[in-house]
Amino acid sequence: MSVARIASRYAKSILDLAKDRGELDAVLGDMQVVEKAMESRDLVLLLKSPVVKTDKKNKIFSAIFDGKLSTLTMEFFKIVMRKGREMYIPDIASQYMKQYQKLKKISSISLTTAEAIDPAIIDAIENKLLASQATEEKIEIESHVDPEIIGGFIIEIGDKLYDDSVKGKLEKLKKAFTKNDYEKAF
Repeated sequence: MSVARIASRYAKSILDLAKDRGELDAVLGDMQVVEKAMESRDLVLLLKSPVVKTDKKNKIFSAIFDGKLSTLTMEFFKIVMRKGREMYIPDIASQYMKQYQKLKKISSISLTTAEAIDPAIIDAIENKLLASQATEEKIEIESHVDPEIIGGFIIEIGDKLYDDSVKGKLEKLKKAFTKNDYEKAF
């Protein structure tokens, strides 16, 4: 079974449990803490290590996260470790956040511009996107600055990319000029 499928199933189970107990937002916060902690390469390697015994991993995990995560999340991860699936914890955390956004009808959008833009412009973009049918009912916009795009903007909505940057337009022109329609192909 694929990693995404396993992580998705575990994430769905804790999402359903958290929904039943009214702890969706608390578990979301816990998953964000776990995802942030997984930026540590050593922690990820520890969880994936076949040499370190599961009970040792459980003790280390508890030492790191006790008091930082809710009881529900800690008990859930103990079950995950007992089943020998601790290597999937980073994937479970990210899948939970995706499923939470889907449940709450939140679209995550990445906006890249050449320079920092005014919050009023971001609000106008948000209103335009809400008016279109491309997004869910709520939007979370993550703004990035990339001077290499020269001008314009790039918007990513899920798996869709809208590139209206000067760099993107120049690349299209370059492709159009390098293609020779008049050359005879054999």
